[in-house]
Amino acid sequence: MSTAVPAAVVPAAPNLTARTEAEAAEQRWTEAERLAHWDAAARRLDWETDWHTTHTWVPADPAAKRGPQISWYDGGRLNAAVNCADRHVAAGRGDKVALHFEGEPGDTRTVTYAELTELVSQAANALEALGVTKGDRVVVYLPVLVETVVITLACARIGAIHSLVFGGFSAEALKFRVEDTGAKLLVTTDGQFRRGAAVPVKENADAAVAGENSIEHVLVVNRTGQTDIPWTEGRDVWWHDVVDTQPRTHAAEAFDSETPLFIMYTSGTTGRPKGLVHTTGGYLANASWSHEYLFSHPDPAQREHDVHWCTADLAWVTAHTYEIYGPLSNGVTQVIYEGVPNAPHPGRHFEIIERYGVTSYYTAPTLVRSLMGWFPDGIPAGHDLSSIRLAGTVGEAVNPEAWRWLRAQVGRDSLDPADPQAGIPMVDTWWQSESGATVLSPRPSDPAFKPGSGTRALPGVATDIVDDDGARVPAGVQGNIVLTATGPSMARTVWGNPERYFTSYWEQYAEQGWFLAGDGAKFDADGDTWILGRIDDAINISGHLLSTIEIESALVSHPAVVEAGVCPSHDAKTGHAATAFVVPSDKSLVGTLVRGTAADASLSAAHRDVVVQLRDHVAAEIGPIAKPRDIVFVPDVPKTRSGKIMRRLLTQLFEQTALGDTTSLQNEPCVEDIRRICDAG
Repeated sequence: MSTAVPAAVVPAAPNLTARTEAEAAEQRWTEAERLAHWDAAARRLDWETDWHTTHTWVPADPAAKRGPQISWYDGGRLNAAVNCADRHVAAGRGDKVALHFEGEPGDTRTVTYAELTELVSQAANALEALGVTKGDRVVVYLPVLVETVVITLACARIGAIHSLVFGGFSAEALKFRVEDTGAKLLVTTDGQFRRGAAVPVKENADAAVAGENSIEHVLVVNRTGQTDIPWTEGRDVWWHDVVDTQPRTHAAEAFDSETPLFIMYTSGTTGRPKGLVHTTGGYLANASWSHEYLFSHPDPAQREHDVHWCTADLAWVTAHTYEIYGPLSNGVTQVIYEGVPNAPHPGRHFEIIERYGVTSYYTAPTLVRSLMGWFPDGIPAGHDLSSIRLAGTVGEAVNPEAWRWLRAQVGRDSLDPADPQAGIPMVDTWWQSESGATVLSPRPSDPAFKPGSGTRALPGVATDIVDDDGARVPAGVQGNIVLTATGPSMARTVWGNPERYFTSYWEQYAEQGWFLAGDGAKFDADGDTWILGRIDDAINISGHLLSTIEIESALVSHPAVVEAGVCPSHDAKTGHAATAFVVPSDKSLVGTLVRGTAADASLSAAHRDVVVQLRDHVAAEIGPIAKPRDIVFVPDVPKTRSGKIMRRLLTQLFEQTALGDTTSLQNEPCVEDIRRICDAG
């Protein structure tokens, strides 16, 4: 077993940097080249046993309603936790910092790779002492803490399957995941810090495990110092009693490559959340390689200075891939931050960048738009952001205005007025919980960045944009983006519901063997890809198919708008109309609902002027047909934890119909605010 972490694997392939429409559309590696790429990527990891077959694919079976049977690195055996901790110690890099933790109250903690290995070993011993074994499920309901990373890797170390749940989710959302996974253990905390207050959490955990389930123990981290919390003797145990008292060594076992590693729940367009199953070898190989390809310094000799910060909550798939398994498998130093970005003030993120010398800053477009609203005149000059070498976005397509702000503000030290190509690389990544790792992104080494475009598929995967019958759409026409060649990190099934795996993703293009991502997209004249939002979020006005994201981007580019969510609503004449929910710069507008194409006479002249400006601005940016019929000024728009705007929820609120699932929202209180505004209007 090798212990060094090799440089990024980028095999030679024809037309890798093709820019013309014809080249980009037709560029495909041979299957042999593709498998050679993923074979080399996996060899960057430590394997106890080599694999005999790089990839096996059994096509979907429509008659049986079964998705494709996918496996990678058949016969290979490895341990994900060893690859993320132990091997760096064995390579003599135990003193390197793995985690810079910063809590919202200002407490800090630095964990080296040697200490991380010991902490994970302790937690693995504790899991075994609690009766958790290979294949058992562990639900983790924690904020962003060192303990969250530790228990995640400890599950991987013993072959247990982890399922992380955002610490801000409701008891109902947690209860579903506990019951659906059949979890044996729930890991939670006494409380968590949010906006300067210690928010109770244990009560939610208790409510979630109160019904029929398989929970045997609830392991509790004492984060906020609360001791007077609900307690069930025999079931509930303190982390400091059970984990901190364990030995700091643990003999790790290697597991088959296809051993399930985690279950990631994602909201479906209909029905309850889907538990996507990711397996060990393929997921780790893809996460590790893609992290290095996108975020590591292009000069391997300089990578010791990389400090990576993915701002996602650890329960999100982005954090699994680019905050836990990807960076740690590569031996990278990274930042994890517990709190919200504006506590105790909106500049908290910039202080953290300064303090730890962050080099890569990977965040969500919704946060960028919030920062734009908090700093309308730009980030104060007193913040030293010179360490930033690269920025990236994830969650949904970034608005071009937000893209420009991120590059010009967070990456301001790399700008050069005399050189229009100067500036930090921007990786606008597009991928999903299902794919497990980035599918589309600009290459960090490619200076021809396009604000808001995912450009091309990464090496080793392939995409296309097609109509409902599977024919490629011409440039400028919206179609369905499909994966025509998936990577090793692709989810293997939906936990407990393999038929849903088939019907959700593979049924429509079963004959071609393509994965339906559920997003609309279009090619530009160069053959690059632009993501246009969920297929069912498209607005069809008099036969013209419009993208919600394009209209939102037009609105956000106006100085009166901090953020916008656009949804389709019924129109008797045109079929659909565009309804815009706008977070305004002028907070006095919040609570105003303007129906129809004329500004409400009851508005002040200044507010009427804003409405007219916004409609005219969208007409100028896209065309008169895209002008919002209705504008609702709201304090916030409902977003999932991954930053995706819940547009279907906006339609339901506006049309006052029954609401769909809201358990995946990061800001659920805004739903009632919007409901009151719509009801009053």
